[in-house]
Amino acid sequence: MSAAPAGATGPTGIELWGPVADAVDLRVPVEHRVPIAVVGAGAIVDVAHLPAYRAAGLEVVGIHDIDATRAEDVARRHGIDRVYGSLDEVLADERVQVIDVAVVATAQPDIVRAAVAAGKHLLCQKPFAPDVTTAEELRDLAEAAGVRVAVNQQLRFDEGIAVARAVAEAGWIGEPTALTVHVDIATDFGAWPWLLTSDRLEIAYHSIHYLDAIRSILGDPTSAYCAAGRRPGQAPAAETRTMTTLRFPSGASAGLHVNHENLGGDARAEFRLDGSEGSVRGELGMLLDYPHGRPDTVELFSRVVPTDGWVPFPVTRRWIPDAFAGPMKGLLRWIATGEPAPTSAADNVGTLRLVEALYASIASGRAEDVDR
Repeated sequence: MSAAPAGATGPTGIELWGPVADAVDLRVPVEHRVPIAVVGAGAIVDVAHLPAYRAAGLEVVGIHDIDATRAEDVARRHGIDRVYGSLDEVLADERVQVIDVAVVATAQPDIVRAAVAAGKHLLCQKPFAPDVTTAEELRDLAEAAGVRVAVNQQLRFDEGIAVARAVAEAGWIGEPTALTVHVDIATDFGAWPWLLTSDRLEIAYHSIHYLDAIRSILGDPTSAYCAAGRRPGQAPAAETRTMTTLRFPSGASAGLHVNHENLGGDARAEFRLDGSEGSVRGELGMLLDYPHGRPDTVELFSRVVPTDGWVPFPVTRRWIPDAFAGPMKGLLRWIATGEPAPTSAADNVGTLRLVEALYASIASGRAEDVDR
């Protein structure tokens, strides 16, 4: 492990992290808050969306799910006044300016089309669409109607990832050269029965988080390579282990090693961003004790600041539920100010193109160009 240059006595604690703390703030200004309705009452809405919105001071006025009993139960426990009997009722509610859509990718496009026609702004679940062509259609439809559509790629706003991005943008690690993610865990995909029979799994529904976060730091890659596999006897039909390499125009690279079939109990969930003048490293605590989770850890070594060795950031939030306020905050700011959300539909098409390039690489056995 590298040490700071001899004699370095750089700032520590709040003195160091003040500017970065401002950059990762998830509070939503009062003037940006508008009434929200939720379509979908699954577990992630229950444990992440609604707690995050409540903590951010946002008003959820109603919820709808095709399972009315489930919707009523979630509404009761979260103090939501109205349970809509249909999507049409949601769209007809004049109070609602934003709809948070939390359904499977195949069901989402029709909801988006109907909501755009009704003039409702949208935060959509990831993946935004089952394929790039459909995503581009929905993006264009919303833009033509003047409707704001963002995607719930919330790992960008996880405190550890947000700190790493802010540090890179501040120039504290010099020119970014490599970003690595290593996740070695045991995941019970039986919690999502529909995933067990899906022909796509790890990349489309899990590593899509890391791919989007990497894009938020390094931009769009030019090429991508992925090898995927399964553990004999596993329950899911699709890939549960992937090894991915990305190359960027700057010469930087990214590597992802993700395994959901760890039988040994020695879980890892680590990320590291290296630059010409330093590094940021940490753990994604949520994955080490899912679904309860732990706080992230984040540390900085910098010859720019400079730091005296590795200096920890005082993490106070978790990926679930806290980071879920991030995509909604970006959408609400977009509606209020015209500044596009970081996870806008237009941006998210880039994440979906990367997903498609990785599946193409798995099929071809070689690196694939990433459409831009």
